[in-house]
Amino acid sequence: MKNYRAELTGVFGDPVDDNPTGVVEEAAFAAKNLNYRYLTVKVLPEDLGKAMDSVRIFGMKGINLTMPHKIKVLPYLDELSPAAKIIGAVNTVIQKDGKLYGENTDGKGFVTALKNSGETLEGKKVTILGAGGAARAIAVECALNGAAHINIINRSAGKGEGLASLIQSETSSSAQYLTWKSSMEIPADTDILINATSIGFSPNVTDKPDIDYSTITNQMCVCDVIFNPVETIFLKTAAANGAKTVTGLGMLVQQAALNFTLWTGVEAPVRVMEEALKKEFE
Repeated sequence: MKNYRAELTGVFGDPVDDNPTGVVEEAAFAAKNLNYRYLTVKVLPEDLGKAMDSVRIFGMKGINLTMPHKIKVLPYLDELSPAAKIIGAVNTVIQKDGKLYGENTDGKGFVTALKNSGETLEGKKVTILGAGGAARAIAVECALNGAAHINIINRSAGKGEGLASLIQSETSSSAQYLTWKSSMEIPADTDILINATSIGFSPNVTDKPDIDYSTITNQMCVCDVIFNPVETIFLKTAAANGAKTVTGLGMLVQQAALNFTLWTGVEAPVRVMEEALKKEFE
């Protein structure tokens, strides 16, 4: 008997016009022959409660959340993953038996991409540029995956000190806040350097973080969360110093793959998803 009802997933945000996740998830659904759809939905902040009610009412398998809803959604959820509790923000919701479960796959996607590049976090010293949502998720997941120490470099002391304090109190990693000064030097003992800011994102492709690039060495692994362009000026400059680099494309793909599996229970076709994302930025 034919079933004409598609299972629904999607993203809620404001704005959502430049969010490419739907292309990636739809390509994965097609590759696995799943009758699923991914809806890109603009949801105003004052309508978030009603929108979350619709997830239950429509029987949606789950959704992604982007700005400005990642924190404001918390009161509407029934349960949070351990990492999401520490991070204090959710980018993925899974519905099961009428209950909404919150997860944060931002940091998990980064860690998976990093490990796929051949790196390990166990015992490593990590330096993160920025203290916003992406930095927060990545810092927590790095700590939970065995990083020994995490430096947080940020211009705002409040956010930077808050994130360092969170890592110290909620994980077994040590952490320190460093004030972001002009031509900021990267600590010499850094094993993994991560740009978790939006600096360099299209259309501002000639921008790069204000750091002393001569302090990046060939002993470091340098990562960027920016996925458009894939090869940022930040990464190109680090590579010129002999550093290994990891692009933001892998993080976005692995995050989308985790979402796919959480919603469908099926192993994600990662290669298909990566190719779909690359085509979007050709």
